[in-house]
Amino acid sequence: MSRWCAILTPDDPAGRIRALGGEPVAVTDRYALGTVTGPGAHAELFRAGSPSRASDLVAIGEVTLYNADRLRARLGAAAPPRGCGDGELLLHCYAHLGLDGIAAADGIFALAIADGADLLLVRDHVGGRTLFHARSGGTWAASTSLRALTRWPDLRTGLNLPAVQSFLSFAYLPGRDTLLRDVYEVLPGRCLRLRPDGSSSEEIFWEPREFEEDGPAGGFARGLRELLEDATARRLPAGEPVGVLLSGGIDSSLVTALTAKLHDQPVRTYSISFGDTMPNELAYSGLVAAHCHTRHRVLTVSGEAVAARLAETMGLLDCPVGDPLTVPNLMLAEAVAADGAAVVLNGEGGDPVFGGPKNLPMLIFELSRDDPDPRARARAYLDSYRKCHADLPILLSPEVRAALADAPPLTDVFTPYLRQGHMRGLLNQLLHANLRTKGAHHILSKVERITTAAGVQGRSPLFDRAVIDYAFRIPQRYKLAGTSEKWILKQAVRDLLPDTIVDRPKSGMRVPVQQWLAGPLRELGHDLLLGRSARARGLFREDTIRAWLEGRGALLPRQGGKLWLVLSLELWLRSFEVGP
Repeated sequence: MSRWCAILTPDDPAGRIRALGGEPVAVTDRYALGTVTGPGAHAELFRAGSPSRASDLVAIGEVTLYNADRLRARLGAAAPPRGCGDGELLLHCYAHLGLDGIAAADGIFALAIADGADLLLVRDHVGGRTLFHARSGGTWAASTSLRALTRWPDLRTGLNLPAVQSFLSFAYLPGRDTLLRDVYEVLPGRCLRLRPDGSSSEEIFWEPREFEEDGPAGGFARGLRELLEDATARRLPAGEPVGVLLSGGIDSSLVTALTAKLHDQPVRTYSISFGDTMPNELAYSGLVAAHCHTRHRVLTVSGEAVAARLAETMGLLDCPVGDPLTVPNLMLAEAVAADGAAVVLNGEGGDPVFGGPKNLPMLIFELSRDDPDPRARARAYLDSYRKCHADLPILLSPEVRAALADAPPLTDVFTPYLRQGHMRGLLNQLLHANLRTKGAHHILSKVERITTAAGVQGRSPLFDRAVIDYAFRIPQRYKLAGTSEKWILKQAVRDLLPDTIVDRPKSGMRVPVQQWLAGPLRELGHDLLLGRSARARGLFREDTIRAWLEGRGALLPRQGGKLWLVLSLELWLRSFEVGP
């Protein structure tokens, strides 16, 4: 299995591909497209003729389309022969329709297109696949594997300190920056054009817009239900069994119910348990599985298993994610693969698209704030994450804090979404921010890397482009009805699920991080965070780390979540061999 890389340079592009540990598969005197080893994905080369170009377009990518038949119908006689891959079909859409053809696609994809003298990097609408690029010594390099770029001898990169600060504040990296200096991520819904002279330009082919319509709730619920069924049906593997990750919350439950209704093959559902002594939602997930007649499996994840696999799992991620469910997610994906399914659906997307936690506190803040500064809203949004942001003065070493003195404010990445522009209403602004930051750079990137590493493909019907577009047509009062979050989503599927599931408040998965760090992860945490490598890197104050490890300095045991972020970061830096 492989990822892909692309090189744009006048100097031996094929040799540059090999320097990344890759194999060139399409080469000219100015560019090379090739494959590199990566966790789980499969890169393909494809070509397409164009009526406006003298020569064929050549591209390499990882492309999965959910609306191939609709794209063929739109292309008509220009469509490629049936039996061609999704990548070739998408390239034909670009060749004949330009970026409108890319915008018409629904799926997950990342591809590089050699277009004349330029190299075009295209990432799907919502960010289901990741894509990185860098420039050094007159050469552009791009890859779906960040690890491949670290092998590039010409790239004199190092640790990107502002990204460290960002990760500790959000538990992921919410924008273009990566933890490697001068290496950047292509944003979703964008086409980035790289030119031989070192210049670049970006075109947006899709961005959600607010086109609120008025009308009765029932009409919107029926319209949403139709789109949810269509989005789920298009993600089901024809003639094959499918898995669904089922937590018992409304989002995963509705995906389970729709899958059971629409699929003609066995449906397996999977839930997590952290042991009999820990609070869980197994009663809810079991109720949904019984109601939908799925083959249900509960996977018990021990702290010892997490400790044994945490380093491996962090190494699978191109950008770290401070989510303690990462190892359990990998184990669930492996269970799905072991049961013979190649596709697993999930309920990700309900919160950022329809209004989950964090929005109500932000709306209350807006009603009560007396600070006229428009950046106050972005600062409140930052504070709502409640990670390590408030602790940075005592967590980061004096040297790092001095180096960050002139770094851009962390709020810069959110400010464009939280002001009048694409969205007028505050709730829609919050949802837009959630979708374009946490959705693209945390949720979907984690799903893609973890599932493909296990040999299955994760698919998220609630992140469907048409569903998202429709969500921003629905009046805000139907998404947050009083204090009822995701109200319209619940009405759209009320007939499919027991009232106990539809009307229950969101509680979230309770992960025993504190117990793990005091037990199976205690020795690993001390060895890594107080060890020679961490001290040499010089990011953190040792007295703060030691106090957190010993549970000192807080009335409530909240150090566990903070230590998890620091530990995840340290393991990722070691995996990618990032030094001081």
